[in-house]
Amino acid sequence: MHSQVPCDTKFYTTPCVGVNGSTGVLDGCVGRGGYPDRVTTSLLPSVPTSADGPGARGVFVSFEGGDGAGKSTQARLLADWVRGLGREVVLTREPGGTELGRTLRDAVLHGDHVDARTEALLYATDRAHHVASLVRPALARGALVVTDRYLDSSVAYQGSGRDLGADEVERLNLWATGGLLPHATILLDVDPDVGRTRLTGQPDRLERAGDDFHRRTRAAFLARAAADPARWLVLDGTASPDELARAVRARLAPVLGVGAA
Repeated sequence: MHSQVPCDTKFYTTPCVGVNGSTGVLDGCVGRGGYPDRVTTSLLPSVPTSADGPGARGVFVSFEGGDGAGKSTQARLLADWVRGLGREVVLTREPGGTELGRTLRDAVLHGDHVDARTEALLYATDRAHHVASLVRPALARGALVVTDRYLDSSVAYQGSGRDLGADEVERLNLWATGGLLPHATILLDVDPDVGRTRLTGQPDRLERAGDDFHRRTRAAFLARAAADPARWLVLDGTASPDELARAVRARLAPVLGVGAA
């Protein structure tokens, strides 16, 4: 099942996003397909209650998108920029950001076949441990935590892609993380056919899931971004790495209290 979008949302067939590096504001283009017409991002972060509790002084940023979208590259470029400003940065990923997570990553992506519910629970297990053992302690120190994937991936991949229900999977993961949401989420949007051409090595379980699966996950990501534009920034993942990095810095500079490079 697809994630629901507001009934007054317009759509376009292929995202044709313009990147405004000076403001981080971005609009879509009108057409006839199944993607949100307009995604306009605020420069102010969406601050979840759980990330604003006692001792939570850092900034939490996630990168989302389909396989081959360029998330790892942009997460690394953001981390390098902020480290250059003299700030502590924790660069991590899901699954696999901890020793236990690496074991779970191998099991869920490369191990024996598991059913959809087991898959969702394995991702939630990794996420619960990741947040408790690495993310929350780093935020308490005042660090910037940058993660390649977070709970929005589970909502898109297992909730919509695997048809488990986006609301159910979201509730599971909010419980697993104690309600922790990123201050900002960067969605690098690419057509699944384009992303597939960028992949190297043997495909994992999710990469082998088929065209319909990946179209559902893409639509789910875009619907979530349209529903919460204060947290999300949607960028055209086919833009150059430098152009994308400038847009990411422009969006996050006010959150970090620094000037955009």
